[in-house]
Amino acid sequence: MTQKKIFRSFASDNNSGVHPEILKAISEANYGHALAYGDDSYTKEADKKFEEHFGKNIEAFFVFNGTAANVLGLKAIAHSYNSVICADCSHINTSECNAVEIFTGCKLLTVPSKDGKITVEQIKQHMHLIGEQHYAQPKVISITQATEMGRIYTKEEIKKLADFAHKHNMLLHMDGARLSNAAAALGVKLREITRDVGIDVLSFGGTKNGAMSGEAVIFFDKKLSKDFKYIRKQGMQLTSKMRYISAQFIALLSNDLWFKNALHANKMAKFLESEIKKIPKLKITQKVETNGVFIIVPAKKVKKIQDKYFFYMWNEETSEARFMTSFDTTEEDIKNLVIVLRETMK
Repeated sequence: MTQKKIFRSFASDNNSGVHPEILKAISEANYGHALAYGDDSYTKEADKKFEEHFGKNIEAFFVFNGTAANVLGLKAIAHSYNSVICADCSHINTSECNAVEIFTGCKLLTVPSKDGKITVEQIKQHMHLIGEQHYAQPKVISITQATEMGRIYTKEEIKKLADFAHKHNMLLHMDGARLSNAAAALGVKLREITRDVGIDVLSFGGTKNGAMSGEAVIFFDKKLSKDFKYIRKQGMQLTSKMRYISAQFIALLSNDLWFKNALHANKMAKFLESEIKKIPKLKITQKVETNGVFIIVPAKKVKKIQDKYFFYMWNEETSEARFMTSFDTTEEDIKNLVIVLRETMK
């Protein structure tokens, strides 16, 4: 077999490989037969792992990807005459091909955000038509942790949003594709910035933090999940060989692997930030809190850099680029990228 050139990029933490411990867990699960559709021992063990991290009396369901976790989680808690309030740059608004609106029937009501975070004050603009039969009724506030811009909600900020939602008979959903990065940056347990501060439904990400595939939808109130097994099946997200997803989360949630992976990715982003600050012609646009670094790159230089280290443009109009680090990003990767940046900026 011809040895392939190793490809490294800073486009997305989805581009990273699979952590060796998770590959090992998948391999070990590939022994003999197991009951299908989640009735296997691996899924039962994974459920116990979720309880260790998030507490008792919860329900967790596996799906294939993050879009499914968000869409089906929202479908379980909102009717087609409802609306979901979110940031204008949220993944559910910009990057899920209208899936939320198509599959839930709900209307997305957005608020402008420069860092991906939203506040109670911003949400209030959508609350004055509650009870008016001509308008979609607000039912869910959806936030992303860490945000699409790599920023973090504090415990206090989430609690304020949850209290407001619950006061108005609404629910708080969290897109936690990078929840592990946020928790690692804050130095807190996963439960502290979800269940303990009022999150009702969580999309918990694994793929961006070292897993091969699979995400989880976690309900902190079992009343909200009573019909989810049917919603998941109808949504084409019930995998027959679920043990292979479950095994990944057992590994991820054991021995602090989720924390170690996320912490390393965050540290690599901080290292990249420190190096970019030494290059005068590059401007960092967002505070670096997790594993994303947002940079204004001169438009005429973009293609030359991408040819060496691929990355995505976040905003073509302002020439803002996004550089993401992963659990397997190395200091050498950063140093080599910086060499390319320096040479290109000359």
